[in-house]
Amino acid sequence: QVQLVESGGGLVQPGGSLRLSCAASGSIFNIYSMGWYRQAPGKQRELAASIGSGGITNYVASVKGRFTISRDNAKNTVYLQMNSLKPEDTAVYYCYADVRTEPIKDVFRSWGQGTQVTVSS
Repeated sequence: QVQLVESGGGLVQPGGSLRLSCAASGSIFNIYSMGWYRQAPGKQRELAASIGSGGITNYVASVKGRFTISRDNAKNTVYLQMNSLKPEDTAVYYCYADVRTEPIKDVFRSWGQGTQVTVSS
């Protein structure tokens, strides 16, 4: 059993910043990719940013240069620093972690509960 707990969402004005955190806990042998999806009202969920266990990052084009993803492997935590926020960044943000619970078990994807980010004046 693996749990992901998110924090850091909220309401912010355009141009502002927010930092999301997502901590994984439970039966964890290893965590591979971690990241953040987001889903805006009436739109499909999209991958906003991801980071591999070695630190390689990937961003959707619309957030490049504004968002920074990072992770603390010792804490099993992934972060998303969001700067220069725009109204179109408004969405529910979901973190994920690709987890192996035991050496011989398959890797599976665990999800956070989602946190609302609203960018509005």
